[in-house]
Order: sequence, then C-alpha cells, then structure tokens
Amino acid sequence: MTKQEKQELKEKIIAKIAQTEKEIIELNELTKPISPENSIGRVSRMDAINNKSVAEAALRSSKQKLNKLNFALTKVDAEDFGICIYCKNAIQPARLMYLPESTRCVRCASRN
Repeated sequence: MTKQEKQELKEKIIAKIAQTEKEIIELNELTKPISPENSIGRVSRMDAINNKSVAEAALRSSKQKLNKLNFALTKVDAEDFGICIYCKNAIQPARLMYLPESTRCVRCASRN
C-alpha cells in the first residue's frame, strides 16, 4: 500500500469515525426508556418497545464498529496494516477503502 493510499484511507477512517459517533448519539436517543405513564396505547407501546430493542442492537453494533475504526486508525501507519491476519496476504485496497476496519482478505472473510 502506497503512502498516498494510506493517507486516503486514514481520511476515510476519520470520516467513518465521525459518522459512527453521530449514529451512536442518535441511537442513544432512541434507546431511552419508554415512560409507562405515557398514554400511547397498548399496541403502540409494544411497537415502541420493539423499536427500542432494535435500536439497542444497532447501538451495540455501532459501538463495536467505532472501536474497530479507532483501532484501525492507530494501526494504519504500521507496516503490517492491510495484511490478512489469517493468510498473511495483502488485503485488497478497495476492500480497505470500503471497510477500513477489515483485518481479513475477502477469501479468508468468506471462509470464517
């Protein structure tokens, strides 16, 4: 991976971190407790509870993604960045641009 590709990737990671942090803030709002004294109706309350659980799952996923992106940002300048942790071959630059937190090449990711 060239220096320019690494710089572009670093900028992409920083942008994805900002986007993910914004998503986390929005999801935190959606996961607030549903007040029992709120008279929204039984079906609407069940709907709200279901939506809250979906938002909680998305929040967990976003937090994991943020951790992986922050880790990738700290490792982007390392010599072994962009090397598959299983087969030790280079991860395709297009994959890293799409999923900068990737630690596996397409072939190894599809196997596991």
